[in-house]
Amino acid sequence: MMHAKRRRNLLAKTKGYKWGRKSKITLAKTAVLKAGVNAYKGRKQRKRDFRSLWTMRLNAAARERGMTYSRLIDALHKAHVELDRKVLANIALDHPKVFDKIVAAVKK
Repeated sequence: MMHAKRRRNLLAKTKGYKWGRKSKITLAKTAVLKAGVNAYKGRKQRKRDFRSLWTMRLNAAARERGMTYSRLIDALHKAHVELDRKVLANIALDHPKVFDKIVAAVKK
């Protein structure tokens, strides 16, 4: 009975897969393993993707205000402004006047 439960659980994970990968145990096993590997990689990749998105947004916002991204980040560190890139990118996108004030404060 244990093998039936194992098979049922495995095939439940392959629901929606094409061809034999959804119904044949050997193919389903490899499909589930590969899906798990890709999901793990994807979780790491998503973090890199978002950080690069925030960097691009900050660079664009900084250049509109006469600075570059690297000079902005350096000025923020020197001014001891402890806002991370995610928060800064959201401020630049949603609240440009507040971002103007931040840039003006660190430019001095």
